[in-house]
Amino acid sequence: MDAATRQLIFEDARKWVYQAGKQIRDQIDDPYQIDTKSDANDLVTAVDRSTEQFFTEKIREKYPTHSIVGEEGYGDKVESLDGTLWIIDPIDGTMNFVHQKRNFAISIGIFHEGVGEIGLIYNVVEDVLYSGKKGEGAYRNQDKLPPLGEQVNLETSIIALNSSLACENKLINEKKVQQLIKDSRGTRSYGSAALEFAFVAEGIVDAYLTMRLAPWDFAAGLILVEEVGGVTIQANGKPVNLLEKNTILTCNSKIKQQLLGEYIEFK
Repeated sequence: MDAATRQLIFEDARKWVYQAGKQIRDQIDDPYQIDTKSDANDLVTAVDRSTEQFFTEKIREKYPTHSIVGEEGYGDKVESLDGTLWIIDPIDGTMNFVHQKRNFAISIGIFHEGVGEIGLIYNVVEDVLYSGKKGEGAYRNQDKLPPLGEQVNLETSIIALNSSLACENKLINEKKVQQLIKDSRGTRSYGSAALEFAFVAEGIVDAYLTMRLAPWDFAAGLILVEEVGGVTIQANGKPVNLLEKNTILTCNSKIKQQLLGEYIEFK
């Protein structure tokens, strides 16, 4: 994708994100239907659905040749990364949206021929937009984010992870996760993968580890983290797959090997 095309798409995407964010804020205190999906903790609301529908209508009107993958099913059935692909989570952190009315985000990653071109993560309630364009860096609102620090070690790092990883589970050696919690400076769980990626890009969290994310959870964040010199891989060290669910480790590259080698062990 050439720079001029990337800029035009970015300007449209940013405009639509701000419009969608205002619509969400306008509805946040209204009564709305809440449903469950895969389990009782996997929530979806009418606002999730209407927001994704808003984006798909805008994209199909302006960019009819582009493909769309969305969490709520308004996109296309995509089986390859050919062409230009929008990967959308209309509300990442729906449980936070329902229970807290904060700590959730709109997440949009735009890829061309499998290459991340544009990432947008919008903290709706706080009106903070994290954005990035391929080769042009990442921003928090109008402020350019600096490259991630070179002098980072695990002992002074804050790690984002879900506390369930430290409990007995079938996926990962919880004893090593418990040791990670002890060896790092601190751990956090924000309840929104998009925001956790954004915080890694901002450098206020040094790593984020999780065992199951869909592409719409990480597509935008992957681009932001890459633009500040971080790395995003599967937790087994393999590259991520944008067409399926993945384990995810995104982090400052200085602690990647230590995390993979000493603290992440699959059962």
